[in-house]
Amino acid sequence: MKEYEKIKKLMARGCEILGSDYALIGGAMTWISESNLVSAMSNAGMFGVLASGAMNGDQLKEEITLTKSKTNRNFGVNIILMNPRLHDLLDVCGEKKVSHLVLAGGIPDRDLLKKISAYGMKAFSFAPSLSVAKRLFKYGIDALILEGNEAGGHIGPVSTLVLIQEIMLNMREYPIFIAGGILRGEIFSCLLQLGAVGCQLGTVFACAQESLAHKTFKKALLRASARDAVASIQIDKKFPVTPVRTLENHGTNEFLKKQMEIFQKFEANEISLEEGRLSLEHFWSGALKRAVLDGDVARGSVMSGQIVGIVNEEKTIADILDVIFAEAEKFLAGLDDSTANGDKYAATDSGLIAVS
Repeated sequence: MKEYEKIKKLMARGCEILGSDYALIGGAMTWISESNLVSAMSNAGMFGVLASGAMNGDQLKEEITLTKSKTNRNFGVNIILMNPRLHDLLDVCGEKKVSHLVLAGGIPDRDLLKKISAYGMKAFSFAPSLSVAKRLFKYGIDALILEGNEAGGHIGPVSTLVLIQEIMLNMREYPIFIAGGILRGEIFSCLLQLGAVGCQLGTVFACAQESLAHKTFKKALLRASARDAVASIQIDKKFPVTPVRTLENHGTNEFLKKQMEIFQKFEANEISLEEGRLSLEHFWSGALKRAVLDGDVARGSVMSGQIVGIVNEEKTIADILDVIFAEAEKFLAGLDDSTANGDKYAATDSGLIAVS
């Protein structure tokens, strides 16, 4: 990795929080973010995150051990808050001295954050609104990730751009990472200048050479356009289901049928809301496994962010980072040159140009 001094200076706060060389988090992707990919991310200088969504405590313990055998750098573990094995997984992470937890699929309470802190781990979480963001920092969260609905996998209802304006620009003093629809270095550097401490990227790393995802799965992503990555539909507000963004295929239609089946059971009081949501989580996990490991991209779940439209080549993690940082450095150098010359910037179809 070349030295990119300008962007590294902007990343300094995020790097300190993560204990990494670069303030880039690898978004946790079930069946994809395993020991090989996560350790490769951390070894490359970014911050890898294991996805524990399909694991029990023993499996997570083994995966953490494997990851530690492949890297001596920091990495985190993503834990789904609705998981009935939540505390077992948390205890495993504490006992294995994982440095960071990324809490997803809900809003952590104060007691959970105290437990995580007692283990000496840092806790990150997602926030859908300004009020929730303020509450989480009051509870003791170490950093937030604002993930817009451009992202892949489970998503919220609000876009990245709106979350930036609603939350981050009103909380610049707090450590906030941005996720969803981010890839190019120019965007990364602009977000840092606005006050973000770093970013989280997922889809591009699913296609990395170090990713063990099936070649057919990768090909589906590399051929896809942004419009192919669609969000699942909620059939009834009485049964709230977190939407999931995937490439549209037969599997997305099967999910609608599954959701209807679960909803009918919920309406008949045969299952609780929580049981229904867990059942749908298991559906997604199984469908994702078929796509990622078996290459069934017709009926499996090909989770992907809309950024997939500009991911068109399988590269190493180091090459992906080099491109991002080279783009960022060139952009920042242009801003510096303009300032030194007393220039101002104007937006054109070709990007920013200096005007006198």
